[in-house]
Amino acid sequence: MGCQFAVQVIKGRWFTVFASFLIMAGAGATYLFGSYSKDIKSTLGYDQSTLNLLGFFKDLGANVGVLAGLIGEVTPTWFVLLVGSAMNFVGYFMIWLAVTGKIAKPKVWQMCFYICVGANSQNFVNTGALVTCVKNFPESRGVMLGLLKGFTGLSGAIFTQIYLAIYPNDSKSLILLIGWLPTALSVIFVYTIRPMKVVRQQNELRVFYHFLYISLALGVFLMVMTLLERTITFSKAAYAGSTTVICMIMFMPLGIAIREELALWNLKKQLVDSPVVEVRINKQPNTIPEIPELDSIPPNSSSGQEKKAQITTANTSDTDTTCFCGDICNKPERGEDYTILQALLSVDMIILFIATFCGLGSSLTAIDNLGQIGEALGYPTKTVGTFVSLVSIWNYFGRVFSGFVSESLMVKWKIPRTLMMTFMLILSSIAYMSIAFPFPGSIYMASVMIGVSFGAQLTLLFTIISELFGLKYYATLFNCGQLASPLGSYILNVKVTGWLYDQEALKALTKKGMTRSSVKELICIGAQCYRISFTILAGITFLGALVSVVLVVRTREFYKGDIYKKYREDV
Repeated sequence: MGCQFAVQVIKGRWFTVFASFLIMAGAGATYLFGSYSKDIKSTLGYDQSTLNLLGFFKDLGANVGVLAGLIGEVTPTWFVLLVGSAMNFVGYFMIWLAVTGKIAKPKVWQMCFYICVGANSQNFVNTGALVTCVKNFPESRGVMLGLLKGFTGLSGAIFTQIYLAIYPNDSKSLILLIGWLPTALSVIFVYTIRPMKVVRQQNELRVFYHFLYISLALGVFLMVMTLLERTITFSKAAYAGSTTVICMIMFMPLGIAIREELALWNLKKQLVDSPVVEVRINKQPNTIPEIPELDSIPPNSSSGQEKKAQITTANTSDTDTTCFCGDICNKPERGEDYTILQALLSVDMIILFIATFCGLGSSLTAIDNLGQIGEALGYPTKTVGTFVSLVSIWNYFGRVFSGFVSESLMVKWKIPRTLMMTFMLILSSIAYMSIAFPFPGSIYMASVMIGVSFGAQLTLLFTIISELFGLKYYATLFNCGQLASPLGSYILNVKVTGWLYDQEALKALTKKGMTRSSVKELICIGAQCYRISFTILAGITFLGALVSVVLVVRTREFYKGDIYKKYREDV
């Protein structure tokens, strides 16, 4: 009996959720770029523009997941996860070899390729784990997306604690950790994550709240550890203890999964052990009506024509319409299953694209430059690491609360989920202005605000796409929805922020009577290094907020209705 129950747990929907939590917790390596970018810059002799170019290819790989989505449409989940784990290991392992000098210094394009491949593995994890869980729990997609993306947001702080326990004060080894740990998690749980039949449990939302409480405990613990590290010097044993606590908290959802499967096990046992009541049915001859054949329906009968049309439609709807076909000009209602081209060419998706370009492009730029911002303002290296961890932790809070809060506001008061995205973009604008014109403690405040708004934008973007365009081709639309992020990151990070930083650094060299060739790397010190660039970021993000208001107006009536009705009917 014990073995049978263990098999039921491993094959159950809730164990799939637990395994997805662990995999997603290892899928946020891209947010740690600020922790090891200084090593890449100093070891390989890059200037800020080159480093920002590397950051752009990281963002390009992390956000261009169309290939992962298309592969996910035609291959099983285990294949998608294995491809992602292989890409993750190869990409980051090659970067580690380059930074530690174990291979000859790669060319810039090679480093860009390595980090792009490693970061692109994140899309395969999203397609394999996140998209599968959303399809398994369609009526709880907001909270599910919030939790899963929340664990991804926490991964930066989780990795920081683990590497301090295993490789203390060796930030280069952090790259190695990013290479092998997520790969191991995907390989271990590769066969447990799979699409399942949708079964709505009455206590489903309550279970998700229990998961939320556990993730909140993890987030609070990581935040406390991050703040204590500013004032206390921890030993390797202390970091080992904190890592043990983190692992214990992360495995607590497994207890909830076992509890839910035990309840189902007992229910099945009660049904099997219940007394059988014999029921006799007097079968009368010729009482079962015959179902007429399709061709036997009179051709001139209106009801016959309707029935024939219904049967014909049911038999041909799935074969005549593929993921790219369909009448592009005659789109279905919001909430129905769009084809890929219908969704990508819709006005709603174009508005989301512009808002994502402005919002996520600016957020990625701020996160990638956080290490250099702290350096420019005179903060020590340890404090700069605190900024990165704060962004990671509050990124988690933004992802989780945007999912739960927007879901509650939508269900209870019919407030459009798109309205919350507008507020998050405005919050980002305020954060960028506090970096452009710093004051005591402003970087701490900006780190929190950037983390919250960035995490919330991601969860809201993916949830809105699933609600407006359906779940049939969600694996591809999910990945297409974030294509604007790397474009925004390239323009705002490489062409604007990186270029302006180097110009300010060259001005400082000129004042000292030095030239570019006389220094190994360009370093800018002072508040002026990021003043102009972050003022531009604030203005662009506010423009994105104004554009998102248009989507709020367009979807107001849609969110007033029951958007999950068809999923309850299917169940």
